[in-house]
Parts: sequence; C-alpha cells; structure tokens
Amino acid sequence: MASTGTGDLCIESESDVVGARRIVRDAAIQLGFSQTDVTRIVTAASELARNTFKYAGGGVMRCRGVENGSRSGLELQFEDHGPGIPDVSLAMENGYSTSGGLGLGLPGAKRLMDEMEIESQPGTLTVVTVRKWLRN
Repeated sequence: MASTGTGDLCIESESDVVGARRIVRDAAIQLGFSQTDVTRIVTAASELARNTFKYAGGGVMRCRGVENGSRSGLELQFEDHGPGIPDVSLAMENGYSTSGGLGLGLPGAKRLMDEMEIESQPGTLTVVTVRKWLRN
C-alpha cells in the first residue's frame, strides 16, 4: 500500500481535536470524498483524537492519502504512549466504557470507516489505524 503524506498533528489539548478535524476534513475533500463520507471520516477522526487526549493524555495523529491497487483513500493513524487498551475485544463492544460514557467511540469509528486496526501494548503503546476508500 502506497501513501502520500498529508498531515501530522500532535494531540496535546482539547483544541487539538478541533485541529485534527480540520486537517482530516481538508484532506478528505482534496481526495474527492463525497460530503457524506467527509462527515463520516471527520466524525471518526474526532472520536479517535478525543480518545487519544482523554485516555492517554495525548499522542499524534497521522493523516495521509493511500493507494492499494486501483483503490485510493484516506488513512488516519492515532498513536499514543498511554495506559493502553487491556482488552481490545471488550473495548470494541457497543456500550463498553471505562469512563462512564456511552461507549460508542471505538465501535462508532469502526462503523464510520471501511477498515480499522488496533495495536495495543498496555503501558507502552496504542496505535489505532482507520481507512476509508473512495467509492468507484
């Protein structure tokens, strides 16, 4: 899978979530996504950026265009060095929350995007990668 750099952003405060939304919206529009898909992508990015700040105290978002054969799309990667996700399967269940919220963040982001991968080593590293492909 080839990628073209679009933008990286350190997520260190609540205002960086707004910055993440802006970067992702601009990239999705530039790549030619429909308004509906732009909204889906931005919503997923907002949830994941908020999680990065809220649960890990910060991290980095990487946003880039990707190609896989004849498909092109947008990849978002959120990396942090916080406490990690002890049970990824449990965290992906609707309604599961460690903070008393609605528990829609990770499963909601997965539903909005086409692909999601989560790598978590508790206490060391968490990387959440999501992709949305342009419709042909």
